[in-house]
Amino acid sequence: MSEFRIECDSMGEVEVPKSAYYGAQTQRAVENFPISGWTLHTDLIHAMGLVKFACGIANRDLGKLTGTGKRPLNDQEVQAMLKAAMEVAAGEFDDQFPIDVFQTGSGTSSNMNCNEVISNRAIEILEGDRFAAEKPVHPNDHVNMGQSTNDTFPTAIHVAVGIAIDEKLIPALERFHKSLKKKAEDWDQIIKIGRTHLADATPLRLGQEFGGFARQLELSMQRAKSALNSILELPVGGTAVGSGINTHPEFGSRVAKVLAEETAIDFVEAENHFEANAQRDGLVECHSQLKTIATTLFNLSNNIRWLGSGPRCGFNEVIIPDRQPGSSIMPGKVNPVMCESMMQVAARVIGNDGAITISGAAGGNFQLNIMMPMMAQTTLESVNLLASASDAFVEFCSDDLEANEEACNAAVEKSLSMVTSLNPHIGYEKASKLAKEAFKSGKTIRELCTEQKILDEATLQEALDPMRMTEPQAD
Repeated sequence: MSEFRIECDSMGEVEVPKSAYYGAQTQRAVENFPISGWTLHTDLIHAMGLVKFACGIANRDLGKLTGTGKRPLNDQEVQAMLKAAMEVAAGEFDDQFPIDVFQTGSGTSSNMNCNEVISNRAIEILEGDRFAAEKPVHPNDHVNMGQSTNDTFPTAIHVAVGIAIDEKLIPALERFHKSLKKKAEDWDQIIKIGRTHLADATPLRLGQEFGGFARQLELSMQRAKSALNSILELPVGGTAVGSGINTHPEFGSRVAKVLAEETAIDFVEAENHFEANAQRDGLVECHSQLKTIATTLFNLSNNIRWLGSGPRCGFNEVIIPDRQPGSSIMPGKVNPVMCESMMQVAARVIGNDGAITISGAAGGNFQLNIMMPMMAQTTLESVNLLASASDAFVEFCSDDLEANEEACNAAVEKSLSMVTSLNPHIGYEKASKLAKEAFKSGKTIRELCTEQKILDEATLQEALDPMRMTEPQAD
């Protein structure tokens, strides 16, 4: 028995896997693009199904599917088509999307892949023969009605990225912020030495340091929301070159409304369809915010890695949870693996931004950007990596961080920067000489001041009170 069936398209016959829900145009793309082995991100597949559902609802409500045309559908057929689209959106047909990411730059192959799957599944729901040449629910005439790849594929990209940011990234950053904020509150009375240029600086509280980290996450949450806002305009309704040919004037707004209702995200029809089809500036802006978030997460996880360095020959001011053995040769060695994982994720996302930037700048000529499948894949990769890495870091690192109060306190008294608080009393020049003498002699600032009777005891104690140094003083 043959493992293939024969399907036809405008270019002729093609062999398609016998049980596949897709058809000839999908198979041609599979054969044309044996590039990476990476198929479309499942988030995008699901968004494509949701967009087709919204388009079907709009066409149904406008009377287009059941009205005049090549073959009007009846209500039962419309319902079958809508059901099939939502099954794609629910992930029930992920294995029926075999086309490589590096395909035709508009995403036409994947758009037709989706149309074919929904068409054949709808026929199956109606208990018809999905392998028959005649398609009572047709992939172009019905599933793709009022659409072109040029407007629906970028619409699906925006929907997929928007959902991923809203449902994955923002909640992950909120959890991360909550974790760090709690550490900042718990450690507010622990004094430690500050560091600038990796050199000793004046004291601060460990809670203040982690409060700074928490604020970084708070700003990252705002940037994630800004990233979402940059892709709320949807190109749908601007078929072909953006003109809306073969589309009802209300189609785009109706589709956007359905998508907004289904996702609880404020998607709207694009203000100008010629811009919306031709350019992916919104996606470039979106990813630039993701890059900034990645920069923050790299910096933060690297700082925590430094703070936990040791345990005996480093700072060791925070104790990072042990997750796994750290060496195949050094017994007992444990490494800050969650910090390292986060840093690698951040590096990947920062690199991804270069691909998105050049694709947005050079990929859009005249009425269409032809880098869209790769831009979609890359952006969704970045969103999902940032979200997953943040969740893992909270669960396996930040929630279980412990303060090493002894190590924090020990460095404070030894620091030469303690002399900074003497500036108002003895002046910068004298304080500088005192610091150099302390370093040369190995004595602390307090010891030298006491020996040389630089200040009376009460004034000295107040000036060198490390807790007092962590806040502005009016006097």
